[in-house]
Amino acid sequence: MSTAELTAQGAELPPDLVQTFIDMAHHEHHARGASIEALRLVQERFGWISDAHLAHTARILGMSQADLDGIATYFNLLFRKPVGKKVIMLCDSVSCYIMGQEQTRERLCKKLGVKVGETTPDGEFTLLPIVCLGHCDHAPAMLIGKDLYGPVRPEDIDAIIDEAREKTQ
Repeated sequence: MSTAELTAQGAELPPDLVQTFIDMAHHEHHARGASIEALRLVQERFGWISDAHLAHTARILGMSQADLDGIATYFNLLFRKPVGKKVIMLCDSVSCYIMGQEQTRERLCKKLGVKVGETTPDGEFTLLPIVCLGHCDHAPAMLIGKDLYGPVRPEDIDAIIDEAREKTQ
């Protein structure tokens, strides 16, 4: 199917992404081999992966929507619901827990005015747990966007969040 035909079937994705996905699929043994990268690109462009974007991407890659959704929901860095401009991933591994993650989480929730899994009212931050950031030697650890922090103590939270807010202005 051509880019024009795939775009006409569902105008959810812009033609440049449609063409990128087609090109990626042609370089794979099976088109579904491009699925993770395609989903990552959708998220990069739109901030999250909507049902419409997922369905259109599945059509391009010749997959069922359910198969692609299974991939999207398996990876915890792919978001199937809207998130804030910055996503804070707070590690909740055993190492981070032992090193004081609970107190850090409590301070972070208080500073942001949200619970884990929620987005701040201004849409700036979403706070999510993550199983492991691979930063155990600096536990407790947290990731804001692409910035990795650790060890993060409760008393560090205000400065870290204020710095992250300045970066988005």
